[in-house]
Amino acid sequence: MDKQYYSLFKPYKVRKANFFIVLLLLFATLSCEKGSGGQNSNLPDSTGSINSIAVIVDDILWKGAVGDSLRTKLANTVQGLPDEEPSITLNQYAPKLFSDAVKSNRNIVVVSLGNEAEFKHVENEFAAPQNVYYFTGPNVQSILELLEVHGETLESSIKFYELIEMQKINAKQLLNDIKIQKRFGVNLQIPDAYDYVITKSSFYWLKKEIPTGNLSLLLYTVPKSAIENQQDVVSNVIRIRDSIGALYIQGIHPKSKMITEESYYPYLAEVHFEKGKAFEIRGTWELTNDYMNGPFVNYAFKDLKNDNYLIVEGFVYNPTHMKRDYMFELEAIIKTIHFNSEK
Repeated sequence: MDKQYYSLFKPYKVRKANFFIVLLLLFATLSCEKGSGGQNSNLPDSTGSINSIAVIVDDILWKGAVGDSLRTKLANTVQGLPDEEPSITLNQYAPKLFSDAVKSNRNIVVVSLGNEAEFKHVENEFAAPQNVYYFTGPNVQSILELLEVHGETLESSIKFYELIEMQKINAKQLLNDIKIQKRFGVNLQIPDAYDYVITKSSFYWLKKEIPTGNLSLLLYTVPKSAIENQQDVVSNVIRIRDSIGALYIQGIHPKSKMITEESYYPYLAEVHFEKGKAFEIRGTWELTNDYMNGPFVNYAFKDLKNDNYLIVEGFVYNPTHMKRDYMFELEAIIKTIHFNSEK
């Protein structure tokens, strides 16, 4: 790689392919009913911020074990962020406040006492697109049991649909990704708010400026041996990304370069995409001899056609502000990846 870097401080102002997400919906194994609303074309557009849910539940239940269960299962801490942030924002409303404005939310969870224990998922009931999840039980214990059984599926379902919503937002105005297609053999749906910062023969950097920082996307290839050698995958990825940081991503102070923060051991998972598996690694980065830091998400895609790995990474610099939704934006972009069939 040719040695070149660009300061994170330098201001710079980047298509929908298919990423196959593993979403195990367990509704069929449980006593539940999925309704299908939305046949009415006159439904209003749904509203709500990304990764937020309107929770309709009585105040007493919300302040007790039911509320605790909802917060534990839906608002758990996001992996790989420097500060604790909930994966989903829960906005609670008492049933008497379940007005038309609240019913327009894209994600709604309704918890109530009733004659029988039932979990139900209804699409586009009051607005579109929309998912409404009902938890009903004759007592608190039965509701808690329903939440225990369906909680993981509920969280996965909401993230799946929110990822689609984020990709729809990103797709409104797209960057021309012809450079990426020609160099790396993939399509990515990147908003045109991102600009190319570096386009070297083996390394691309794209950046989007935000009022309080910036978001970055990196693309580069490495040999299979760099990922699949005798060390574990996390150690290999850390070694690779630290070498990339030394080459290309440096700060304004002498000997300042991006490294993987040692105090936070990265989180590793395997995800599926259209042609196989990819390694997903989340952690935090920092600049040596500097105060800049933030979260990153790194995907190592095995490129069978070219017999190597394509690394696509997103990282955020947004000091003193929330980073969850910016990281979600980067994840949504990366998960539009589509490997072209021809070189």
